[in-house]
Amino acid sequence: MIWERLATTDFSAIDRRTVVVLPIAAVEQHGPHLPLSVDCDIGQHLLAATDAVVGEDMLILPQIKVACSEHHMDFAGTLTVTPEAFLIYASELLESVIAHGFTRIVIFNSHGGNQAIGRVLTDKMGAAHRDCLVVMATWWTLAYAALVPIQESARGGVNHACEFETSLMMEAHPDSVRHEAISGMQCAPTFAWAEEDMMHTAGAGLFRTMYDKSNGTGTVGDPSFATAEKGARIREAVVEAFSTVIRDLKCAEAAPRPPAVLGG
Repeated sequence: MIWERLATTDFSAIDRRTVVVLPIAAVEQHGPHLPLSVDCDIGQHLLAATDAVVGEDMLILPQIKVACSEHHMDFAGTLTVTPEAFLIYASELLESVIAHGFTRIVIFNSHGGNQAIGRVLTDKMGAAHRDCLVVMATWWTLAYAALVPIQESARGGVNHACEFETSLMMEAHPDSVRHEAISGMQCAPTFAWAEEDMMHTAGAGLFRTMYDKSNGTGTVGDPSFATAEKGARIREAVVEAFSTVIRDLKCAEAAPRPPAVLGG
């Protein structure tokens, strides 16, 4: 179900245990072969496919398209807001959802730069509303186990405008992919303990701009391994994992607020 397509009178019939999903994405450069809309398009594509499976168990809020992309601002076209602005906006949006009686919320993320502030948002809303179930799901971490065997590129091949993102765009929006601009592996090595991609977490976090990570190309990873068929396999893996999250939350009892602990 799509939140903004409902009439106000429709809400009286909706079970307040229905899982409300807030999609968060980005409008930012994705190399020379993909449009700025990649993170928005992928998020919408995966949610539409999940909606077809779970139906009335899920209610999808309007996507927050522009989020935290400061590390991409060396590239023309990128849009960004500060983490503080994003947190205020997203928090107030979710407060209105909770005010309407909904108690199960998932923040569905399709942009790497949103992971840190998305977790802050999750913790903030969960702590403020202890009677709610609040979850954050980033699509590639959610379906990690099923995605590992899909990757064909070498380590580092799935990162940004990469094998996975390009494959999903080939499936969802094939006309937007500029095949003639697809390159092989692009990355700028760093300390071993700071190396990371979609499938590997760094031992310690090192801030680098996307310009630095990509040697100025805007691409980190290897999009030459991308195919539309692979995009379909990625979609199926994410939908299966995310459908489980939705159904588990719909059936779960909301966490009761514990009694206050009195000081001595």
